[in-house]
Amino acid sequence: MSSTPASSTPMVRMTGVQKHFGDLHVLRDIELEVARGEVVVVLGPSGSGKSTLCRTINRLEPIDTGTIEIDGTALPAEGKALAGLRADVGMVFQSFNLFAHKTILDNVTLGPLKVRKVSKAEAEKTALALLERVGIANQKDKFPAQLSGGQQQRAAIARALAMKPKVMLFDEPTSALDPEMVNEVLDTMTSLASEGMTMVVVTHEMGFARRAAHRVVFMSDGEIVEDSTPDDFFSHPRSDRAKDFLGKILSH
Repeated sequence: MSSTPASSTPMVRMTGVQKHFGDLHVLRDIELEVARGEVVVVLGPSGSGKSTLCRTINRLEPIDTGTIEIDGTALPAEGKALAGLRADVGMVFQSFNLFAHKTILDNVTLGPLKVRKVSKAEAEKTALALLERVGIANQKDKFPAQLSGGQQQRAAIARALAMKPKVMLFDEPTSALDPEMVNEVLDTMTSLASEGMTMVVVTHEMGFARRAAHRVVFMSDGEIVEDSTPDDFFSHPRSDRAKDFLGKILSH
């Protein structure tokens, strides 16, 4: 395992996590720790359990057995405690999940106003700074449908950041984008990583994994097969499954 930003309590800790969808065993005895300020990229073939792993970290998917902790606190099963903890975990999806009938500015201020109970002035000030940071401040009064896919995804990132999360989860954030828009989203994510945001990123973007990750976690058939530095993973994959995966991906 690579050197990680030092801290005693991991930001994310998954212990003995099992998850089934009916007869399908999608997560098998997952053990994973993500340190504060660490960027962990989760790679693997389709159907390997990557997205499910990501979605269990904020309980969008409940687990069968095991424990998941965020910053030392076990994920509550439901109710207000779960909503509170979920506010600390930002999530960016494949589809942008913006509210179509609200402006970009309103999309970004909604969570802080409703969940964090900040004032409208403070929420708007933060939102404008974040929209500036992701490069779309000039789009603040438009509706999602008026933006490109890349701009919508950057708005979704700003919306997640507006909650001041402790950790950001990205579930295939570029897979719904046209190729020319992928880099603008990855650039935003790379700058977040460089600023010390704790991130768990499920992606097919190998360049991002090499450039921004502290660790690469490789999954296959619901298991974590490898957990190593990007250099080690891409140069010296240890398992046949990882070699096979990289052979297919990197030959394209």
